[in-house]
Amino acid sequence: MNNKLLFLGCGLVASTVPVKGEQRPNIIYIMCDDLGYADVGCYGQQYISTPNLDRMAQEGMLFTQAYAGSPVSAPSRATFMTGQHTGHTHVRGNKEYRIGPNITYGINNSVDPTQTGQEPYDPNHIILPEIMQRNGYNTGMFGKWAGGYEGSVSTPDQRGIDEYYGYMCQFQAHLYYPNFLNSYSKEAGDTAVKRVVLENNINHAMYGDDYKNRKDYSADLIHQKAMEWIDKQDVSTPFFGIFTYTLPHAELAQPQDSIFDAYENAFCIEKSFSGDNPSRYNPTNCAHRQFAAMVTRLDTYVGEVLAKLKEKGFDKNTLVIFTSDNGPHTEAGGDPDYFNTEKLMRGTKRSTNEGGIRVPFIAWWPETITPGSVSNHKLAFYDMMPTFCEVAGIEDYENKYRNTNLEVDYFDGISFAPTLIGEGEQEEHEFLYWEFHETNMMALRMGNWKLVVQNGISYLYDLANDLHEDNNLASQYPEIVEEMEQIIREEHTNSSLFQVTLP
Repeated sequence: MNNKLLFLGCGLVASTVPVKGEQRPNIIYIMCDDLGYADVGCYGQQYISTPNLDRMAQEGMLFTQAYAGSPVSAPSRATFMTGQHTGHTHVRGNKEYRIGPNITYGINNSVDPTQTGQEPYDPNHIILPEIMQRNGYNTGMFGKWAGGYEGSVSTPDQRGIDEYYGYMCQFQAHLYYPNFLNSYSKEAGDTAVKRVVLENNINHAMYGDDYKNRKDYSADLIHQKAMEWIDKQDVSTPFFGIFTYTLPHAELAQPQDSIFDAYENAFCIEKSFSGDNPSRYNPTNCAHRQFAAMVTRLDTYVGEVLAKLKEKGFDKNTLVIFTSDNGPHTEAGGDPDYFNTEKLMRGTKRSTNEGGIRVPFIAWWPETITPGSVSNHKLAFYDMMPTFCEVAGIEDYENKYRNTNLEVDYFDGISFAPTLIGEGEQEEHEFLYWEFHETNMMALRMGNWKLVVQNGISYLYDLANDLHEDNNLASQYPEIVEEMEQIIREEHTNSSLFQVTLP
């Protein structure tokens, strides 16, 4: 890293004097969708090829105790964007908006509402791309937004994004061959996010055999736009990219190309899925093959991003993070029991057990991060805001961007820049916190203790000796349970939209 971080006394101080001729570090955050901890080769996966992610870990740093912000999509992304855990952030679940009147597309009368999306981020609390944009970064986001429905108070154009392409609505993302995607370009003079109708899709049905005749594969289109955006960058201005790829979320569908063909007859056990039209999940008779190829397709995207950075000469001045928004899904033929051969962790998507929230997390930054390093540092997505601010030389972000009109404006993250750079003292979390209303679950990790609360009942686990969370020790350590329950009660703020049962 040319723009070094300086450690003075007991505090971390970012140098405000870049090396002559060098811009501040670029940052690319790649968050895929529903990829489990053990779905990548460098985390133990044996059935799926992920050579680029494995090489990324060999050239960078692999984290073994990194956590999503939530066990499901929208709130997990909200913790990344807001720097708040789910006891504080406004968006704590996948609240959907599908507002009419309906629009009819194509000769098959495919129908979508005029407005779709999720609960908006609170406009009174600053989010990460706004901070980066205000500090001179070019900002681009490609993939799933999930931070507000079309026409709401929180859309990419209003929240610090210079260029956007992808799904505003994550329900729309259930189709990999949708009727439309959304886009916004400040450079092109757009005044708001708009719809981009996919003409090669709309004249074929959204469900059933005719669906296979749709040609515009959203994951490829989103990745192409991300690559074009990197290509437009230069050394005059640092850039911050958020690539929220939808792979390998259900539905399990993709082009039948060389990536898909490579898994022909690869699995002695296959799984069929009969379809779920209301959820927009089309059927498949080869769910294992589809899932494995989707992960390899994602791996190919990551390899192309890293190669593009090297081609442009950005690699040595760019921090790239790869992770997943939550644990593996079981929807539309998803089968984590089959692929997670070691069955390391209990729980999947929507669970606050380890399998639902512990995620793969790889950091890559040539000549700054020690190649092949492994970190056991415990972090969560709300740590991205302080870390990226630290890397970008943005000092005292909490005081600078705290909304003083609010009684309390929370910032819950701790920078892990010292871990990435290998200098200075790394501050540790006293605890990590989760809550999720849909399954009425909460969790707190304090050291190696993990408290899982479901329907108000507390279960205590010692992760050092019981990673699978099989042995409930609550009755043996009532004082630990009481301490952790008290922290949960203090950290939780009431939400009328997303209600959970406290312990």
